[in-house]
Amino acid sequence: MAKASGFFTPSLRTKIQPSIGVSRSGFCLSEGIFKRVVCSSSIESAGTHVSSSQSRIPKLVNKGCKLVGCGSAVPSLSVSNDDLAKIVDTSDEWISVRTGIRNRRVISGKENLRNLAVEAAKKALKMANVEPDDLDLILLCTSTPEDIFGDAPKVLILLDAYLNSNLFMLWQSCKVQRELGCTKSQLAHDITAACSGFVLGLFSASCYIKGGGFRNVLVIGADVMSRFVDWTDRGTCILFGDAAGAVVLQACDAEEDGLLSFDLHSDGEGARHLGAPINDNENGSVLEFPPNRSSYVCIQMNGKEVFRFAVRCVPQSIESALEKAGLTASNIDWLLLHQANQRIIDAVATRLEFPPDKVISNLANYGNTSAASIPLALDEAVRSGKVKPGHTIAAAGFGAGLTWGSAVIRWG
Repeated sequence: MAKASGFFTPSLRTKIQPSIGVSRSGFCLSEGIFKRVVCSSSIESAGTHVSSSQSRIPKLVNKGCKLVGCGSAVPSLSVSNDDLAKIVDTSDEWISVRTGIRNRRVISGKENLRNLAVEAAKKALKMANVEPDDLDLILLCTSTPEDIFGDAPKVLILLDAYLNSNLFMLWQSCKVQRELGCTKSQLAHDITAACSGFVLGLFSASCYIKGGGFRNVLVIGADVMSRFVDWTDRGTCILFGDAAGAVVLQACDAEEDGLLSFDLHSDGEGARHLGAPINDNENGSVLEFPPNRSSYVCIQMNGKEVFRFAVRCVPQSIESALEKAGLTASNIDWLLLHQANQRIIDAVATRLEFPPDKVISNLANYGNTSAASIPLALDEAVRSGKVKPGHTIAAAGFGAGLTWGSAVIRWG
């Protein structure tokens, strides 16, 4: 079991001097109204402990970061519960009662993860009034990349092309890049943390801004789960959909800080309950050379164990994040959870005593879209006028790994 809050330190084995102060007090707490910000962290893992007396090296960070834009994208093909009932033994009632899901979007034709990510990013940048060349960093949170080595750099190329060309074709990204030319080589990389990925992306972006001097960071959560679903297994194929969501984070004065606290965890012991591992049957003997080409099995999930994990750990994580931010549930305008299952959302809200009218959910329309679910729901809530500037949101992601984490954020 490992848990983290605040900025991470690079090593647990040696005493280090991070650029940001470290303590157990939480992430970027402040005196008064965010006038003096002390960023902090702790990491514990089995058999290893770094005491706060050893690692506390406080430094003041006079910089905050805020959310200034959001966007989302979904495939054109909508698959209803009735559609699924034609290929597996299920029904609309069976699915909706157990999950709250009625429809999901699935890629078709020439749609893929990258063009969903680019479309979501384009909308977020437009809302934020930020040009692609003004970005310092792109973080693509995904567990289903088009390239096993990562898609974020390619998204950067496609984004420039998408926003600057009237004749853009995604499958000719290299040609478009060569013809248009990118004036900056911004850092871009992937983050893999399944359904917790977007929360980890927010945390990483805040670290880059508050501790690394970055100005504008684009965080994209995108997954194409349909490629890894066994469409003959009614226990999993009913749950997942494809989508992308994005936000733009921008540096600001400490008084305007909109990322108030984080609480992040992982537990590898629970990995057996949810995953899509390499197919061992195809790897052959270790004595064989060359090894056989590897592939991944479809998503495997123990639904009951995942449910127990979520309703136990997520409320605790949100309460911890609220405590670090110096807030209580009564100070929160909206609860925004990873859209996995309506029963989980309802159970967590009940334990935290959030009324239903303060819970954001679009699960019925899209299903579980993994790392895309939180930014997708956020974007819809912002564009519909439900979430307004100044509103405070308690968000939490949870899923494979097992990983889970919470963030207290302020919109706008």
